[in-house]
Amino acid sequence: MQEIRKRLLKIDERINYLIQVKGSAVWDNVDSLQERYVAVRDSLFDLRPEILRDKIDGFEDELAFLEERAEKSLTSMDRVRIVRSPLRFSLKDILENVYDDFTELGGEEEASIDPSMVCAKATISAQIKGKSVTQQVMVIGHEKGCGEEYRNGGCSKPWGNEKALRFMHVAQTEGIPIHSYIFTPGSFPIEDYPGAGQQIARNIFAMTKLTVPIISLISEGGSGGAEAIGLSDYRLMFSHGYYSVISPEGAAAIEGKVREGEKVQPEMVEACADRLKITAQDNLHLRTIDRIIDEPRLGAKHDDFAFFKRVKFEMIRATDEVVLKTKSLRAFRAYELNVKRSADEDSLDQHIDVSWDLNPDEIRRLLELRSKKYREMACHGLCKKQSLLGTLARRMRWKTNQYLYNFRYDLVHSHSKQVKQVMRDVSGESTAVIKQVAGPLAGVLGLFSRKTGGKELKALVPPAEREELDDDTYTSPLANEDRTVTCPNSERSGCKDLWVPDLYGQFGGVCETCGHHFPLEYQWYLKNLFDRDSIREFNEDIAAGNPLGSPGFEKRLQDAIKKTGRRSSMITFEARVMGVEVVVAMLYSNFRNGTVGSAEGEKFVQAAERARMMRRPLLSYVHTTGGIRIQEGTLGVTQMPKCTMAVREYVDAGGLYIVVYDNNSYAGPVASFLGCSHYQFAIRSSRIGFAGPRVIRDTTGEEIPPDYHSARNALKRGHIHGIWDRREFRNNLYKSLMTMGGKSLYYR
Repeated sequence: MQEIRKRLLKIDERINYLIQVKGSAVWDNVDSLQERYVAVRDSLFDLRPEILRDKIDGFEDELAFLEERAEKSLTSMDRVRIVRSPLRFSLKDILENVYDDFTELGGEEEASIDPSMVCAKATISAQIKGKSVTQQVMVIGHEKGCGEEYRNGGCSKPWGNEKALRFMHVAQTEGIPIHSYIFTPGSFPIEDYPGAGQQIARNIFAMTKLTVPIISLISEGGSGGAEAIGLSDYRLMFSHGYYSVISPEGAAAIEGKVREGEKVQPEMVEACADRLKITAQDNLHLRTIDRIIDEPRLGAKHDDFAFFKRVKFEMIRATDEVVLKTKSLRAFRAYELNVKRSADEDSLDQHIDVSWDLNPDEIRRLLELRSKKYREMACHGLCKKQSLLGTLARRMRWKTNQYLYNFRYDLVHSHSKQVKQVMRDVSGESTAVIKQVAGPLAGVLGLFSRKTGGKELKALVPPAEREELDDDTYTSPLANEDRTVTCPNSERSGCKDLWVPDLYGQFGGVCETCGHHFPLEYQWYLKNLFDRDSIREFNEDIAAGNPLGSPGFEKRLQDAIKKTGRRSSMITFEARVMGVEVVVAMLYSNFRNGTVGSAEGEKFVQAAERARMMRRPLLSYVHTTGGIRIQEGTLGVTQMPKCTMAVREYVDAGGLYIVVYDNNSYAGPVASFLGCSHYQFAIRSSRIGFAGPRVIRDTTGEEIPPDYHSARNALKRGHIHGIWDRREFRNNLYKSLMTMGGKSLYYR
């Protein structure tokens, strides 16, 4: 009788799981099966054992048939429900079944600083030629738990991501690989120090150059929360998992323009789940992951031990492949990889003896391969309006400029600096002698180093001695309205009503009483911030596209192009600020609310590469950004690590990267390539954060104060480093260009 009870309990679990996965008991008459099962269960002591066994056998056969049908007809939303099931395995199950031994670090269970993020020093072994070879790894991942509220459903708070970063550095110090497991619907959206978005940006920035192999495995990958530990050399994904820019429910609320408090229609959620291309097969096709790990039918559960053996094999194999690609001997590397790929897939004990220790040359190659991987990611998601001949000419110009700038700065400019250094170090009579010999040479080299494309740079003088804005300065079209407006702070600060022509004319959109900044169009900054006639736009041919074929989005893109006369929400250009030449990447509100997709990411990366080649400062001015463009799915999400990689390489090369926020700046860009800057400023009255008020309310269940995202609060939290008045933007930017960054900048 005990055996019959166990089988009945298992049948009950399978029926409920099937209903949960399909989202309804009426799917394929599962409700009928459930009714018959309940009738048998309730008459357990009224039926003879042999009759019970026959009925149980019938239930099990029927369930196996239904499960097989369900597996073949799984929708994207079905996979989301599989991942969210309490029966699904968790990180703790992986630690206990994949690794031989582990020690949790940074606190255990609810005593941890953030129980939703688990870090553990672990050992993993493989059978190689009859011997057990054990190696150490650092395991970092989200723990959803099984009904444990303190785990917060795998939504890490900022200090959880900080803990992950801390132990990534420990792994780097010890020279051991990092295995990261992603089980999160998203990061917990709070701005308390160190801040959700800012901490994710710090994590990504650091991971770009960690000197150890990083292998990531995705079960549930929700946007920025996934990217906080997701940048890696090899990205695996479970076959029943999902990886997305936003939850299907969140996408449905945005696409359906659902008001706060209203319920999203299930049909809309299902449709958005399909459009977002969130499944493992979708992401493999989009090339945002490298390989898929197959799961049992309808997804693996916490007691699928054969599955954990497969996970162990795949993690060891992925780490081996990353390490082997860094080896110095090309022939040996190719041989080892061929042996690995030809191994019997069903023989999970077959491995090759590969040491995971890397020497300096192999570390350099590891970082080069990581950089190349993310540089090429999502490039197929944009449109380029240029002919083949134009592309070839562009590449030739780039190569020519690269050689010229390398010659100018690496050879000529460095020798000029050496001559000047020698002249400073020598004193007395010898100084006079050396000046007579080296003076003419230094003069010639200095003249050459001041040349830029045949034009000589203007002398750099303090802002007070430089001519201010010219008489023909751009004036906002808003100044043409003959009316008055009331300042939002009038009750508190006693502001007078403002006459629009004055407000948007001589006042620059700033209340003369309290200093409140009214929004201004991006053209105002183009005309007033940079030297007259100095703007030279590049990459305007790169256009935003519809790579996932989202219904109706093509028309919305065309409307945005017609409205703005531009092809994306980012403008990249070279310009001068009081004589100092800069490269600028500007996100502006008019085109899809400044959202970032494949086109914007590629333009930003090319701007960073151009600034690095030309040894010029890089300015990111954020007129507005609404985050990552959800219609591009994970192609949009991968712009976070891709652009951060470009920033890291630019900064490591000695560049000065400055970010200035304005109006509303939220989500993915702030949590990556903007938030990682060492120099971040905000225009007064701007709002900066990881998530908007509605998302925070829906996630945390708490109301936030009206000034929660204000620039002043961002400054108090340490997320930005200063607040600028719009009227002083130009002078403050010039001062920053002259005083921040290293001494190797070309104009120093």
